[in-house]
Amino acid sequence: MADRALSTPLDDSFERYLQDKGKGRGGDGGNYRRNAARELERFAEWAAGDRGGWPGIVTDDEDRVPTFSDLDERVFREYARHLAGDRGLKQNTVQTYYRYISAWCGWCVNEGYLEAHYAQRASAMAPLPEDDGRKPGDQQAWTSEQRHALTRYVDEHAREAIETYTTLPDDTDPLDRQRARYEALKAARDRALVFVIAYTAVRVGELLRDPNDPRRRGVRWEDLSLDEGSMDVYRKKQQWDAASLPDPVISPLRSYRKLMDPPAERWPVFPTLDQRTLSALVQDELADRGERSDAIAQRRDEYARDLLLALDEDIRPESITTDGARSILQRLSAAADVNVNDAKHDYLAPHGGRRGMGEVLVRAFGYTVAARYLDNSEEMVREHYSHIEAGELGDVATDALDEIDA
Repeated sequence: MADRALSTPLDDSFERYLQDKGKGRGGDGGNYRRNAARELERFAEWAAGDRGGWPGIVTDDEDRVPTFSDLDERVFREYARHLAGDRGLKQNTVQTYYRYISAWCGWCVNEGYLEAHYAQRASAMAPLPEDDGRKPGDQQAWTSEQRHALTRYVDEHAREAIETYTTLPDDTDPLDRQRARYEALKAARDRALVFVIAYTAVRVGELLRDPNDPRRRGVRWEDLSLDEGSMDVYRKKQQWDAASLPDPVISPLRSYRKLMDPPAERWPVFPTLDQRTLSALVQDELADRGERSDAIAQRRDEYARDLLLALDEDIRPESITTDGARSILQRLSAAADVNVNDAKHDYLAPHGGRRGMGEVLVRAFGYTVAARYLDNSEEMVREHYSHIEAGELGDVATDALDEIDA
């Protein structure tokens, strides 16, 4: 190995590594890049002695930053011990954080910075905690009762809001009519979102906007074909693909689209309703179109909500984010009084909708069909839903014992 590589400061390699692992043009996006960058920064601080009272990996008599010449399996063993000693971290979180550093170490071997993958050696990993035993079947999956409770609530709420709006008397004040339309739009959006999450098994990151990945801008109306029952999404495998829209999803989407009447097909299906975001968007766009501030203020005063002005002027907002969807589901789970018994979430989380449909599909049609619908390999689906097969094998064993003992 070249001396130049050994004398390279650790953080000099970070940006190249993150670009290789990032998504989008130039490798600037993606959740993995963001999370890996955070853990690499923590590792660099620890190595320099800037975290937790640790003196660092450079001896006291040397005034320099840590370099690759300082790394060996003992260093990674100490870092594993440092992570495991953080009492605020769960066992699987410690494992996850260490994997980010281990992946970087492997990359450094391939790039010629290190001669061996020290982080993967048994002695380096020894201080890491054992897996906490959490099985795939222990992770949240919406039960049929939970799915029905939530979808029934949002359906009834949307129907009431739409009926209130569409049956207003002709002499209703214009602003009151707009307020009723906005409430109907919000309820219809929430219903459509819940039904899509509950029945399509599409990953929420494929459905909505991810601020860290510019390619994931959220589905638009142009991506939906309600007549054919399909929706184009940008899959986890980094390519566009068609996802199925089963029958329960079609009616909520049709009703919602009719109510919204989007001015262009490029409008997001699930736009943000955040007032501050929409206020800034409307004012900036109208100013860019040459309108004066007093005229803009007057226009906004004519509308109960900026979303309605945006619809009339075709000022396209962004889609809600994946975090926004979690907030919506928290609110709706509480409003629907859904009973959620989960150690991690006290609400019906988006990933639980996907896993819930996975359970339904595996039990009804087997692993092969479920894998196609979930856009996963059959091997991965078998791993994620291994508890189902274990239960079925248990039933087989019980039947066999009953027959022998009969």
